[in-house]
Amino acid sequence: MKVPVPDVIPAAEDLGRVHFVGIGGAGLSAIARIMLERGVVVSGSDGNDSPTLAALRDMGATVHVGHASEHVAGADTVVVSTAVREDNPEVVAAIAQGARLWPRSAGLASVMTGRRTIAVAGTHGKTTTTSLLTSALQAAGADPTFAVGGDFAASGTNARVGTGDVFVAEADESDGAFLVYRPFGAVVTNVEADHLDHFGTEEAYRAAFETFLGRIDPDGFLVCVVDDPGAADLADLAAGRGLDVVRVGESEGADLRLVDLEFVGSRSSATVLGAEGELGRLVLQIPGRHYLLDAAAALAAGLRLGHGFDELNAGLGAYAGTRRRMERKGEEADVRVYDSYAHHPVEIAGDLQAARALAGEGRVVVAYQPHLVSRTKIFGVAMGRALEAADEVVVLDVYLAREEADPAVTGALVADACELPPGRVAYLPDFDTVPAELVRRAQPGDLVLTLGAGTVTQLGPRVLELLAERN
Repeated sequence: MKVPVPDVIPAAEDLGRVHFVGIGGAGLSAIARIMLERGVVVSGSDGNDSPTLAALRDMGATVHVGHASEHVAGADTVVVSTAVREDNPEVVAAIAQGARLWPRSAGLASVMTGRRTIAVAGTHGKTTTTSLLTSALQAAGADPTFAVGGDFAASGTNARVGTGDVFVAEADESDGAFLVYRPFGAVVTNVEADHLDHFGTEEAYRAAFETFLGRIDPDGFLVCVVDDPGAADLADLAAGRGLDVVRVGESEGADLRLVDLEFVGSRSSATVLGAEGELGRLVLQIPGRHYLLDAAAALAAGLRLGHGFDELNAGLGAYAGTRRRMERKGEEADVRVYDSYAHHPVEIAGDLQAARALAGEGRVVVAYQPHLVSRTKIFGVAMGRALEAADEVVVLDVYLAREEADPAVTGALVADACELPPGRVAYLPDFDTVPAELVRRAQPGDLVLTLGAGTVTQLGPRVLELLAERN
């Protein structure tokens, strides 16, 4: 549901008891964690129990499984996930009792108060870039507060209150949330059409990023990955407005440029060039060109904040990944299983490139779950064409999330567009049949990759169980 943003957003400590409807999601759980660390009384509810809910309970939150009107009794502020419907009993009760009803963006803005915010925006790569920047700043001794749309693989958390004055935040554009924040600095990874269910047109989507420029502190900075045409145009516009702009990428016009890129197994590396020559060699523990570009953007932001290359580079090199971003789930019967959140054609292409480097001589077997009817209707054919970079493809039905089903828009649209040879691509609408089909297709030495933003992430453990039985 769409909830108006209030004209005035008080600091978190002034909100009274805060209740989150959909507290188990990546966005709301991060805000809840920060509020709990800052002494705010927090409660919440979610449709299913999860390790995230257990962790929030351990921190002191009162968390319910299922939604009921009595859960919000006594709450002063109610923060709502975009996936929640207007007739949710907790939303209805919050309105009836006169509580503040806020969208996620207002909740995040309330915990930014008093710190210099670095907002990481873009169509793709926000979670990874935010995580990389956090890791780099931690290694440089900045100890930032952070809120990320995914859990760090090493720590298992997506948010923490630091002692420093910097707040690193993933700034989601999907519902226009990034237009609520007033960051000191910003990173834009790329600008490509997406979330047209909210914006309507590609022009409106790009215009939102132009509006975002006006939210950045005039004394701050903007980092753009200019290998992407949309981000390059945004950089030119920002520079024309007098904003301090740092261009990064492989492009010759980049202020911070990557050259001599190399991909070996799960490692990616590149030499970093600055205005005065070579700065050093960047080596990541995660595979893929797109992750090197994310790291370059994080590095540029850290340098603009006044930290040294060597310290920042050490933090980038130590970064062990974020869950659901090319996350290794395990290996059985000489078959490795990975999981990733990619749900847009560009993201699919990037993760398949990384998977190919990881697979080596083996094949890449993919299970892909399209996310949202609206996105699949617009990009379904492009999704199918991007999947052609795999050797074997199983397409699931569309994960509906906040939308209603459309019989004319199913996973078949994606599968039919994938022009692999006969027998190498299949559409399986029955979710429970997919693990066995992946195991049937996988051979020793192969890499199985589950892709998508929905329940496809549940497949990896089951595939590993079946592989162990086969072995």
